[in-house]
Amino acid sequence: MLSARYQYEFLEAGCDEAGRGCLAGPVFAAAVILPPDFDHHLLNDSKQLTEEVRYQLRAEIEEKAVAFAVASVDNLEIDEINILNASFLAMHRAIEKLHLEPQFLIIDGNRFKKYRSIPHECIIKGDGKYFSIAAASILAKTYRDDYMMQIAAEHPEYEWHTNKGYPTTKHRQTVMKIGFTPYHRRTFRVTDPQLSIF
Repeated sequence: MLSARYQYEFLEAGCDEAGRGCLAGPVFAAAVILPPDFDHHLLNDSKQLTEEVRYQLRAEIEEKAVAFAVASVDNLEIDEINILNASFLAMHRAIEKLHLEPQFLIIDGNRFKKYRSIPHECIIKGDGKYFSIAAASILAKTYRDDYMMQIAAEHPEYEWHTNKGYPTTKHRQTVMKIGFTPYHRRTFRVTDPQLSIF
């Protein structure tokens, strides 16, 4: 069972990203502030849900959230600053877009670069522990999937409509055979099936 808040003293936003391990496309991040009494029996880590349920929940999250925002860092920026820093930057951009400034942040994972003077807590597997992080994971994932579907038609041979830019065997083989597109992250190893991102 997920919890509504990490703490109740300050206005809290949950943050998560999607697409960190992909060979192509941006990394997306979301920041979500939910009502303190928010509860939903289906809401969970986006990776544990079907695509249909993720999009159903996205609509409910956007309707019921006190505030939410989604942002991205493209592949060119990722190659410049590395994927870890790009993930932090995407979350910073999402937080900055919120129409309310949170007073506390809960971040999925074990590392984060402080945003302004807002205190934060990193929570390993936080998207399976707190509603706001789970909500952020769903928004980041679905918005990124939407983007990859939009650009998939430009380069159909890479099958982004199904792999969403992740390093499937077919995706890696196509890159090795044809080469990179303008959307690929050129600093990522293509030949290694177990892609190392740190």
